Amino acid sequence: MIPLVIGTFALLAGVASAGTKLWDGSFNPFTTAADFDKWSWANQVGTYQWYIHGSQPTSHYLDLSSSYKNPAMTSEQRGLKATIDSGATWNGQTMARTELIPQTSSNLGTGNLFYHFSVKRTSTNAPDPTLEHQVCFFESHFTELKYGVAPNPTNLQWMVGGVSKWSTPFNADTWLNFAYDIDFSKGTVGLWASSGSSPLVKVVQNVAASTSTNSADWHLGVLRIVAAAGVEDWYFSGVYVESGPITTAIGSGSSTGGSTTDAPTTTQEPPSTTTIATTTTASGPVQTHFGQCGGNGWTGPTACESPYTCKDVSPPYYSQCL
Repeated sequence: MIPLVIGTFALLAGVASAGTKLWDGSFNPFTTAADFDKWSWANQVGTYQWYIHGSQPTSHYLDLSSSYKNPAMTSEQRGLKATIDSGATWNGQTMARTELIPQTSSNLGTGNLFYHFSVKRTSTNAPDPTLEHQVCFFESHFTELKYGVAPNPTNLQWMVGGVSKWSTPFNADTWLNFAYDIDFSKGTVGLWASSGSSPLVKVVQNVAASTSTNSADWHLGVLRIVAAAGVEDWYFSGVYVESGPITTAIGSGSSTGGSTTDAPTTTQEPPSTTTIATTTTASGPVQTHFGQCGGNGWTGPTACESPYTCKDVSPPYYSQCL
């Protein structure tokens, strides 16, 4: 894994490059948390689907403020604070979840696309590093960030197919900027990253992955495997999806254009991870694609509709129909 080097990236300079923005996840159109409630399955308006959360009012889980955004992003009026707690359970699951999903008619699963976002934590309601968190993930989990997992539980780790490929310390009050570099045509994914206002640099070259999306299964937010724990606040800014060439500038910061410079640090062989398939004879209700089918405390269906199989995503806590 390659730790993020802060400050070095700012020495890189070049002509700004920009791709074509396919979906803009900026929070500028949202002035209060109640604006997210304008979306429903019967009234699919706005830029986000909002249904994966607990039973409290939206303001309990989402908040907007200019102090919640990356200051480098001058075009943004506000950022988002997403909160999870012991009651943030959804659809009978045993995990804490607060997640937003793109509402769009654009095809976010073809060609070479870049999924941009920035994430931060503070010392108040800090995430628990003893519990696994899935951050900004696809439902099939072909790529995602994780926190609270081995071998570096206090780091944010970039995962491909459940294997850690890169990590960086998740320090309080430091904005970390990311772009998932997904080539849906070639079936590969890489990672661009930086901190603060520094331009994105490619920290991991593209590797093979089971890339796929229906354009509405990327989750901006956090899933904590264990719900019965404390309150946590996660902050998000700079959210959008574009086709290439990648925009490396963070707000008004400088850009390296299409640079693929790797962070000048040592590498460590990532640990191996095995996904175990679970077979179950369907003698009763079956779960749909991407639905939960097992894990500690799960009492719902354990068989999956054809042709999907129940697989351990985060054993022993969570299995999913994939």
